[in-house]
Amino acid sequence: MNLDLANIKQAVQHNCHIADANAAGNYTLCIYLMKMREFYRWESGYNFGDALPNHEVGSWLREREELWESLQAEDYTQIPISGELHDPFDSLTINNKLTPQKLVYSGGLGRNTNAHFFLGVLERHEHHHGFDIIVVADEYARDLTAPPAMSQGRTIYIRREAMRRMVWEKYEQWLWNKPDNAMGRALRFYPFETDLDRALEQMTNNELDAAVLHEIGEVNAFQILGEQWEELLFNLPHSKLELLLRSARDHLADCSSTLPDLAGSQNIPSIHFYIGNLTNLRKDIFPALTQAYEIWMQTKNYDVLLEIAAQGKTHWENICKTILDMQQSGKHDHADMIAYIENHQL
Repeated sequence: MNLDLANIKQAVQHNCHIADANAAGNYTLCIYLMKMREFYRWESGYNFGDALPNHEVGSWLREREELWESLQAEDYTQIPISGELHDPFDSLTINNKLTPQKLVYSGGLGRNTNAHFFLGVLERHEHHHGFDIIVVADEYARDLTAPPAMSQGRTIYIRREAMRRMVWEKYEQWLWNKPDNAMGRALRFYPFETDLDRALEQMTNNELDAAVLHEIGEVNAFQILGEQWEELLFNLPHSKLELLLRSARDHLADCSSTLPDLAGSQNIPSIHFYIGNLTNLRKDIFPALTQAYEIWMQTKNYDVLLEIAAQGKTHWENICKTILDMQQSGKHDHADMIAYIENHQL
């Protein structure tokens, strides 16, 4: 099959720009500026650790924001492959044509129903307990967010370049004041101060495996909660309730897959990294998890983590199912649901 890779890349990146035009405003200013600098680094081909030319970054940022403003009302464009046009969200059909050429494409909806697209090089395709795990190496097109892992049905996309960039961003953030926290403990397992490239590669390899575990947990959570949960999230405005529900579902996913596997394999740096990436909201509604982490640090008793994962799976499954019951009864408003979750911490 003869592919016009340049046209495919252009179409995918165009859709990435449209997605960014509608989603970039969701970040706080600090995070937005950091992500834009890293987007510039990727687009311009700078290595991690290279000093970026601030004047050029500033000019590029203004031009990109002007481009996004011009694209906000546009529809996503179809993907041209060998003379045929394909719906940008039809990843299965597109990949059936691209995979023989060692290419991987994904178009789907992520958090807050934001669209995400990417095009990259296929590194490997594995089967794991009924899941298709597709690992992507270098990327030809991407959006600003570039999540390192995504699932569509029982297909899990793991993006090496996006994970490497995420690790770099976490390291850069930690460098601001080098706190003695879970993220710092994870970073200390790797030679960041003496060999940045090797540290990034080693940590990326380790965290790719953990990302697979979370995505498997997401699929497990979907099987438990069903389409009704997804419909509930989809119809919610961006709000405190939406954030609470996503946090509860993430806890269910991680307690069923990520945390027990990391503890069972005694993957110390990934345990620190996992705790270090918890949002404040996730920690607020699950204080027993951070308490178990503190006990584990003092004792290195992995049973503590396994026990809290088992408790958490039962607890968060019950919480999520109760929220669904409240929604379906029609007798409870969003304030009732918020109060229920906040009053039933673990």
